[in-house]
Amino acid sequence: MNNKIKKINLNHSFFFFLIVNIFCFLIFKFTLNISSILCLFLILILGVSHGSLDHIKGKKLLKILNIKSSYVFYIMYILIAAIVLITWMLSPSISLLVFLIIASYHFGKEDTQFLISNRSYFVQLLYVLKGALVILAPLTFHFQETISIFKLLLIDSEVFYSILNFIEINNIIKIGIVFSFLSSVILFLNNFEIKKFVIFLDYFSILMLNLYLTPLLAFTFYFCFLHSIRHSISLAIELDQESVLSGFKIFIKKALPLTFLTSILSFIALYLLSNSYNLDSAVLKIIFIGLASLTFPHILLEYLLEKNEKQRN
Repeated sequence: MNNKIKKINLNHSFFFFLIVNIFCFLIFKFTLNISSILCLFLILILGVSHGSLDHIKGKKLLKILNIKSSYVFYIMYILIAAIVLITWMLSPSISLLVFLIIASYHFGKEDTQFLISNRSYFVQLLYVLKGALVILAPLTFHFQETISIFKLLLIDSEVFYSILNFIEINNIIKIGIVFSFLSSVILFLNNFEIKKFVIFLDYFSILMLNLYLTPLLAFTFYFCFLHSIRHSISLAIELDQESVLSGFKIFIKKALPLTFLTSILSFIALYLLSNSYNLDSAVLKIIFIGLASLTFPHILLEYLLEKNEKQRN
């Protein structure tokens, strides 16, 4: 199964790099305007769906822990998401910082681990540095626009913005991008295989997206068509190891209920926020604060399941 995932993901990296080049060329050549509502729609359908099987993984974890009631999982999952939302309202600067670090690790790991057998703490650090490119790239090419997004996410601390300005003036963001590249080099050389050079295709795809596109559109394209699809491929193969197509059909059926529910809640929130903010601002709030509330329980579930399965084996 691991070889099948690796082969599909390798092809996916090539295809994604090609599509990124074509899409960025079209945007640059014809000045195409992609609406924020389309970005929200794509994230809800393609992005959020890759976590829509968490209830199945949750039941698997409960079985390992000998907990019979499945309601325990739903209560804890919703509770953690609610705590994240409340914490964000009370301390948005700290919440954003923690979210960016965790998201960096999640992106770096999920996008790369199919190539890496080493599970050392050093490799986990490399995942953080590699995944940080998703955050650092928009700050490099669209600093003020990214800062505006932070402001919309309730970040209003003068100290926070003073630190960001200090980072920009001293080129610390660019240094971070160099470290992200070095982490890709080290991961590439770890148990060297020439096919692992696709790590660099992903790296330059993310840079190109952020060079030519707005931060929201660049993130949407990456999140939906690289990160989420890659994770969904793994889930599809787990569901049916004989046929990826059959696995995807099963995945869609199982993911549809929670994806639909999340979409309904998101559009309700969009309607409520539209009374106080313009459409673009409301969409940005839903996407990033909403993703934060879903990412924490999603990553925690992945960690607990992986940890308990290792102990069991």
